[in-house]
Amino acid sequence: MPKIHVNGIDLFYDIKGTGEPLLLISGFFSDHTYWSLQMPSLVKQYQVIRLDNRGFGRSSAPDSPYTIQQMATDTAALLEHIGIRKVHVAGHSMGGLIAQELALAHPQKVQNLILLSSLAKGDTLFNSIISTWGELAHTLDRKLYQQVILPWIFTDAFYSIPGMIDMILDIGLHYPFSPSPHGLYHQSRAILGGDTTQRLKDIQCPTLILVGKQDILTPVKFSEQLAQGIPKSELIVFEDGGHGFLIESPETVAAAMLKFLSHLPKNGKSLM
Repeated sequence: MPKIHVNGIDLFYDIKGTGEPLLLISGFFSDHTYWSLQMPSLVKQYQVIRLDNRGFGRSSAPDSPYTIQQMATDTAALLEHIGIRKVHVAGHSMGGLIAQELALAHPQKVQNLILLSSLAKGDTLFNSIISTWGELAHTLDRKLYQQVILPWIFTDAFYSIPGMIDMILDIGLHYPFSPSPHGLYHQSRAILGGDTTQRLKDIQCPTLILVGKQDILTPVKFSEQLAQGIPKSELIVFEDGGHGFLIESPETVAAAMLKFLSHLPKNGKSLM
């Protein structure tokens, strides 16, 4: 699987499927595989591009400060490298912040947005959580770190499925590209510095905003703020979803994404 060297780092990416290009951007403590459960549905209709953000996965993790704008610049360089002129963009959590900055910096390139469990700027509680996660990356082992994070990601119903959390922990423990503490720390600080609140009105492309009603990390009020600020936006709140609804309810999320995309003009350019 390929990498490109951009902005002083090696950036890993993956492309599957044919059709109009659809870029998927993952969030904190996640690589491109976080979208795996949506992929079977999406690749039937779209050429799906995924990447590992700087600081995680198979991309470089420099030990220097990151910003959301910087990660958007990384992403724009990837699109330039593979020859994408217009693209559908979906971002989950931190990935949604990156997607917003990409749309603001390159409005001619981003055909539309899908923002999942995301935000324009964190409140005091959210910032405290993210700050702590960044600091704990230096002190906790991988299993305990996951055990601290997962209750903020998944719902009680998901936790109640026998063996499910143990399986998630096991997948994390055997993840072959162990994140560096400094990579997680710098990603956390990038999130804390993210803020599009005063610029949401400048996002002029059609935007779908998805959030789970049970999301306690990026609660519904964050998505409502996005919907109020972005002129051409639609908000859908899933009754049973939490922050990790890409894993808990993959078919429901994929269906909402595809329904939104199916109503858009066909202006994207495929690589094929």
